[in-house]
Amino acid sequence: MAFWNRKKKKKVEEASSASENPIEAAADSSSSEDISSQAENVGETGEEDAASAENSSSASEETALESEEGNHASTEDLSSEVTASEKADAVSDEEKGSSKAEDEASEEENESSEEEKPKKKEGFFRRLVKGLAKTRANFVKNMDYVFRGFTNIDDDFYEELEEILIMGDIGVRTTEEILDELKVEVKTEKIKEPEACREILIRLIRDRMFVPEDAYDFLNQKSVIMVVGVNGVGKTTTIGKLARKLKDSGKSVLISAADTFRAAAADQLKTWADRAGVPMIGGQDGADPAAVVYDSVQAAKSRGTDIVLVDTAGRLHNKKNLMQELSKMNRVIDREYPEAHRETFVVLDATTGQNALQQAREFDEVTDVTGIILTKMDGTAKGGIAVAVQSELKKPVKYIGVGETAEDLERFDPDDFVEALFRQKEED
Repeated sequence: MAFWNRKKKKKVEEASSASENPIEAAADSSSSEDISSQAENVGETGEEDAASAENSSSASEETALESEEGNHASTEDLSSEVTASEKADAVSDEEKGSSKAEDEASEEENESSEEEKPKKKEGFFRRLVKGLAKTRANFVKNMDYVFRGFTNIDDDFYEELEEILIMGDIGVRTTEEILDELKVEVKTEKIKEPEACREILIRLIRDRMFVPEDAYDFLNQKSVIMVVGVNGVGKTTTIGKLARKLKDSGKSVLISAADTFRAAAADQLKTWADRAGVPMIGGQDGADPAAVVYDSVQAAKSRGTDIVLVDTAGRLHNKKNLMQELSKMNRVIDREYPEAHRETFVVLDATTGQNALQQAREFDEVTDVTGIILTKMDGTAKGGIAVAVQSELKKPVKYIGVGETAEDLERFDPDDFVEALFRQKEED
């Protein structure tokens, strides 16, 4: 019996080997049949032997069937490969779907990023509306009382408007120009109702404000900006805010602390430079401002800095000295950095009204002012100065400040300013 068991085991192994190699099994099918017969005869040796024989028989039968049908195993392998391929395609489709979802998410993020710009502008507009609340309550509401209080357009009507415009710091000359044009349009259009003059007056005021197309070209090239203004107008603070704004827009900025005549001016400016995260170059109190500008220009050239903001003395003991200092600094820049774009911004405190206009005139006499920065618009009831300074000096307001933070300094937009100033419904 042991002999037969060993023989059976050997035959089973051969059958198993044949089933794994269908080509050899097909070449010797009679051997497979013998294995099957012998496996059946030894079924009496026990359950384990019977189970083993059945497996052997099954294997031989499958082998014969494979031989008859012709490479059945190969067909199964092909089917398995097709199934695997289908699974791979399914996985690939899932990956594509996932990639598509990621692309869509990326597009949504980009769209969200684009939406932030109008939101930011809207946020500043709301602050502008609130910042002009005092002007609106004083100047605009009084003007609206005239439109609603008069039944006829006569001399008294024009006199009331003239007084209100001048009190709102529109300026005498600008007021006269506006009213002269208003009278012509009223006559030409044959307007009879005073309230119908409101929109015409607003349009005439808007026409006095302008921002030229090249007003911000300095942002697209290497530039040096001289910042001038009397002490107390917020010049140092404005430089810090502007530095922060420019840096946030992707520009590299360097601050030149050339106001060496005012005690602790450099320390104050250094605090703002640190807040803005930009470098500053300064000198000792009483040092030559032109020397500080020289060092700043050299540093900017070697570092490839985009914009240099130069803080200057607010006021020397007379206009002649101020003019000499500014001229000296300008000569240094012309000699050492001739390729740089040049700008001169004068900072004006809006709360000072007509005094601000006079300051701008004086600085324009000693240097070529290219733009105006109006600060503290949220603290004045005479916001009309924004109209007067542009109308009389023919200099554009480039930035306007309505608060203490860097976000409260923004480019001046005449349309936004007029809409905020003459807004009839208060913002929430």
